[in-house]
This record gives sequence, structure tokens and C-alpha cells, in this order.
Amino acid sequence: MTLSTAKSPAQEHRRPALGFTPDVRNLSLLGVLAALVVVGGVTRPAEFLTTSNLQLVLTQASVIGVVTVGMTFVITSGGIDLSVGAIVALASVWATTVATQEYGFAGILFTAVVVGLGCGLVNGLLVAYGGMVPFIATLAMLASARGLALQITDGRTQIVTVQSVLDLGVPDAYVLGVPPLVLVFAAVTVAGWLVLNRTTFGRRTVAVGGNAEAARLAGIDVRRQRLYLYLLSGLCCGIAAFLLIVLSGSGQNTNGNLYELDAIAAAIIGGTLLSGGRGTIVGSVLGVLVFTTITDIFALNNLQSDVQQIAKGAIIVAAVLVQRRTARDADG
Repeated sequence: MTLSTAKSPAQEHRRPALGFTPDVRNLSLLGVLAALVVVGGVTRPAEFLTTSNLQLVLTQASVIGVVTVGMTFVITSGGIDLSVGAIVALASVWATTVATQEYGFAGILFTAVVVGLGCGLVNGLLVAYGGMVPFIATLAMLASARGLALQITDGRTQIVTVQSVLDLGVPDAYVLGVPPLVLVFAAVTVAGWLVLNRTTFGRRTVAVGGNAEAARLAGIDVRRQRLYLYLLSGLCCGIAAFLLIVLSGSGQNTNGNLYELDAIAAAIIGGTLLSGGRGTIVGSVLGVLVFTTITDIFALNNLQSDVQQIAKGAIIVAAVLVQRRTARDADG
């Protein structure tokens, strides 16, 4: 007797949409982003609707956006990474020490990426092979990385003196009006989308997040997959640290403050489930753009940061409620 593998219409309806497939979440975020553009254009037309401000918004979104791509993979697998902001800080200060800057552009980039990968490796080993809960393991990394970053800098800002790094942040380095940081963000986004939606690695990530035991029985090495995912998150943090160095021209132990919350929030409102099993790079990027645009509008209108945080919190709550309702509708 043979078993049919055809999916019923109900199963097809419940199948999560990944990537560029138009769905309610992505369309809703596009609507929110369009509304924010209208608000910015109405409240501060002379400043908001300018090429320089658009470049600024995209540049600021690039750093947290790269971190969010890595976070999306981790959350899709059912994990969490609370240490991304601290890893960015540690990578940025380690890459801007006097000793590292003696090796020039390559030395700074190499150090930032290696430090990110090293921290990701520790997180992955603790979670995948140490059996630690991701929340606890990455919380420990958060504290440790912040402490080490403070120890390296002794609380002082480390100024970048390598001109080739600083040159990436000046308008002369823009490609057809697009800052190099934005191009890196775009490349990471495209690569992330392809890996999540067009490779075995991406399918395994979704499978582990959906049901780790079922994935193990299907032949997936769950522990190794989780290790790779935290390595990927660490890599994204290292790249983001280098972008932040270019953007600020310095390394500080306070870099990456609250990046973990911004990245998680962007992924959630983008449609990635905190419980795992569903993730969307497109949605996460739209979430980053929404939050960055909100920050820009508030700054242009001289509104206090506490009101901005309240607005972000309200958006997160609304996104989670929409997710829960969507899940109930799919199950029904």
C-alpha cells in the first residue's frame, strides 16, 4: 500500500509563505512604511523628502539590518540571541585598537568578522552541545562581551585613523548616489533570502524551528544546525561592527546598545515567529525600515526618545496580536 504525499487544500493554506511571496504581513508593513513617509513628508517636508535624508535613513538601517538578518535565522530555528548588540560592541572596539589599526583596512575588517564569529561559536557550542537554554547562554555572552569591550577601551572612545576605512563613509564613495554601507546591507539581505528560501540549509532551519524532534528523526543533525546558525548570527554581527566603524569613525564599548531588542522587534513585526518554524527576510528588512523611519521622523520633529520607544512598543504588541490572530485563522 502506498501513501499519498499530496497536500490537502487546508495544508496548502497553512504552509508558511517565505521570501518574496506577497502576503498580508509584508503588504501591511509596506502600508505602514508608506504612511510613515506621508507623515514625515507632511510634518517636515523640507528635511524629510530629500536625497540626503533618504541616504541617512538607509545608512542607519544598514547596521541594524545586517544584525537582523542573522537574528531572523536564529529565531526561525526556535532560538534567540540576546548578545548581538554586545558582540557588535566587542567586535568594534577590538577592531579599532591601535595594534589592529596598524594592519590597515584588512586588519580592521578581519578582526571584526573573526571576533563576531568567535562569539557566535561560543554561543552555538553552549546552546547546541552544552544543552543551555538560548536565553541564558546568550545573556551570559551579552554580559561577558560588554565587560570585555569596556575593559579593552577603559571607557574611552577609540578613534579610527585608517583613511581607507573612513573614506567609505564620505559622499565621494557613493555608487550612483547609494552609500557603500547600503550596498553591503543589500548584498547581505539578498544572500540571506537565497540561503533561507533556496537552499537545504534554509529548509533545515525552518524544520528545526517547526519541530526539532521531527527534524532529528528525518536525519537532520539538529545540534550542528544550531551551531551553524549562531555562527551565522556572529558573522552578521562582525559585518555590522565594521559598518558601524565606518559610520562613526570610532569604536566604543557602548556601540550596539539595545540592538538585540531592535533586531528581535524587526523580525517579529516582519512575520518571523518567536516560537520558530517560520521566517521571512523580506519582512525583517521591512521591519528595520519601519523602525528606522520612525526614529528619523521623531528626530526631525525634535520629539523625545521616550515617546519613540512607546511607539515602537505599541507596534511590537500590534504585530504579535496580528500573528496570533493569523495563526488561529490558519488552524481554524
